[in-house]
Amino acid sequence: MLHIHNGDSTAGTAKKANLPGEHVAWREALVCGPAPGNLSESEFIDVRARHASEAYDMPLETCREESRKQHETLASFADHEEIVLWFEHDLFCQVHLIYLLNWFAQREIGKTNLTLISIDEFPRVDDFRGLGQLNEKQLASLLPQRQAITSQQLETGARAWRAYSSADAAELVSLLNSDLSALPFLHAALKKHLLRFPSTRNGLGRIENVGLELVAASYSKFKSLFPEFMRREPRYGFWRRAVLFGNATAGGCAGSGSAREKWRQL
Repeated sequence: MLHIHNGDSTAGTAKKANLPGEHVAWREALVCGPAPGNLSESEFIDVRARHASEAYDMPLETCREESRKQHETLASFADHEEIVLWFEHDLFCQVHLIYLLNWFAQREIGKTNLTLISIDEFPRVDDFRGLGQLNEKQLASLLPQRQAITSQQLETGARAWRAYSSADAAELVSLLNSDLSALPFLHAALKKHLLRFPSTRNGLGRIENVGLELVAASYSKFKSLFPEFMRREPRYGFWRRAVLFGNATAGGCAGSGSAREKWRQL
């Protein structure tokens, strides 16, 4: 059994909970930077590695190798009886989920079972934000509740990834007018994504506009602004590793050295 988790926190908790199988964290931030869908896997890995290297001040080859290893792990699916995907409801997780569903939809899965754990709440956890909030016992309780991934979910994930990775935002609009019920959290998440694009009112997206509102309300330091943003806009899921403000026209987050330096001064 191979578990693919939404991040290191959940993967670490799952290991401590002694859940059976191999546990890996999907270390990506596809809500940030370029994610074009018209590339080969090796080309896509290179594009993402270059973005991560610039955005997070990491060596390019380190980023490239990490992404390559992640995809090698995916390619080993036939070595496992079951692949369990752990991704919750927010935009950050849903984009990773549709990327992975699209990846598996392009392959003959054979005898390997694909299952999914995807939630937006947990009993007696107030203000649920994600799986990383759960302790070992809570996380372990979800494993028996996993559901088999259906052909409809694979097809929906593949359609959604094609639209998300398209250079034409009209494809996202068309997607949102279609039936996405196979993935119950996807519609709300992608609506949030569309709001990142520049508005016709002032040329800014939802994230930038909320940010300006918060600055005007005296949240002038990032350490106070960011928690308040996430209180208002939890569906983005940016509390993990994504930089908050960025180039919404590219569906990406600010990653240049100059942008990071501006934030250090706030």
